[in-house]
Amino acid sequence: MNVELRDVEQARSLLDQVVEETPLAHSRWLSTRAQVPVFLKCENLQRTGSFKIRGAYVRISRLSAAERSRGVVAASAGNHAQGVALAAQLLACKATIVMPDGAALPKVQATRGYGAQIEFAGAGVTEALLRAQEIAEQTGAVLIHPFDHEDVLVGQGTVGLEILEQLPDVGTIVVPLGGGGLAAGIALLRERRPDVRVVGVQAEDAAAYPGSLAQGRPVRGTMGPTMADGIAVAQPGLIPFEVIADRLDEVVTVSEESMSQALIGLLERAKMLVEPSGAAGVAALLERPEAFAGPVVSVLSGGNIDALVLLDVIRHGLAAAGRFMHLRVRFSDRPGALVRLLTDLAAMGVNVVDVAHDRSADSLGVREVEVAVEVATRGPEHRDEVREHLTSLGHQLM
Repeated sequence: MNVELRDVEQARSLLDQVVEETPLAHSRWLSTRAQVPVFLKCENLQRTGSFKIRGAYVRISRLSAAERSRGVVAASAGNHAQGVALAAQLLACKATIVMPDGAALPKVQATRGYGAQIEFAGAGVTEALLRAQEIAEQTGAVLIHPFDHEDVLVGQGTVGLEILEQLPDVGTIVVPLGGGGLAAGIALLRERRPDVRVVGVQAEDAAAYPGSLAQGRPVRGTMGPTMADGIAVAQPGLIPFEVIADRLDEVVTVSEESMSQALIGLLERAKMLVEPSGAAGVAALLERPEAFAGPVVSVLSGGNIDALVLLDVIRHGLAAAGRFMHLRVRFSDRPGALVRLLTDLAAMGVNVVDVAHDRSADSLGVREVEVAVEVATRGPEHRDEVREHLTSLGHQLM
C-alpha cells in the first residue's frame, strides 16, 4: 500500500482556500431511528456539488508544468466532470471532458461553465473513458482518472480528516462506495484511529466490491439498472481496492427503494438535496438502523441530480414508502360509475393525482372500462385500508 494518512494531511494543505470545509449537521430524524447520534457530512454543499473537486485538484496541482501545458482529459457523466473542469480552471489548465451521449443537460452546462471543452461519446462512462484514453494518447493530455490514482485518493480522504476534527468521538463513518476513491481515502484515517469503523455502501443491483473482496482482487461485477449512477462502477480501481481490502470494516448493499426513501427523507426532514448515490449511506441506516455504533457520520457525497430524474426518484420513493399508489379498477361504462369511485376515494381521505381511461383492451367486455388511478395516501397502513375498503364496496381492483 503506497498511500498513508500523512499523504492525506499533505493534500489537505494543498486544498486550503480551494475547497469548502463542509458542515457536519446533526440529524434528529436519523438519530431517533438509529437510537444513536447521527450526523450528515454535507459534501453535497461542496464546490461543484460533490467531493470530486478534492481529488481532481490535488491530482492536477501535482502535474509538472510541461504536463499541465498539454492539458487534461477526463470521462464522466457528471460529478467528476465538474470537479476536473473547475480544478483545471483554477490551475490555468485546459480540460477536455468526454461525456456519454445523453448526459443530463444541467451537468453538461455546469461542466462547460467551468471552462471545459465537452465531447460526447458512447452510451455510458465506460465508452466515454475509452474515448478519453484515445484523446490522451493522441494529444499528450494527462488522463485524470476518477478514482484509480494515489493523488485522487488522498484528496478525497480529506473528507475524513474534516470529520475527525468536527466530531472527534465518531464511532462509524458510512460512505457511498463506487470505484473506491472516497471510501479508501477516508479509511486511511484508521491508521490514527483504529477504533473508528468505516463502512462502504453500494447499490445492490450494481455492486462490484463484494465479489472482488471475496476473490481478493478487482473483478468486473454485473451491473444492473440503478438510480445511483454515481456509484455504479463495474470494476474497482486497483489502488483504492488495496486500501479498502486492508482498512475498510465492511461493505453493505442497499436497495433502490431504500435509496429513494433516503433521498425523500433528506429532502423532507433534513432539507438537503442529495443525489441517489449520495444518499446511499442514509439508505443503509434506514435498512439497518441498529447495525452501526454511534456516533455515526453518513457522508452525503453529492447533490447533483437532474430535475427530471428527481421527479422519477420522488415518485419511486413515495410508492416505496406507501404514500403513493397506482390502482386499476374495472367497471361498467355507464354514467356515474367513475363518480362513485372518486367519491369513495375522497371519503377515505385519498388525494387523486391522475385518472386515465382504457376502453380498448382485449380483456375488456362490451361496455366495460378500466380506469387507472394514481393516488397519494398517508402511508402503508392507509394504503392497505384503501384497497380493502374499495374491495368491500364492490369495486373490482385489477
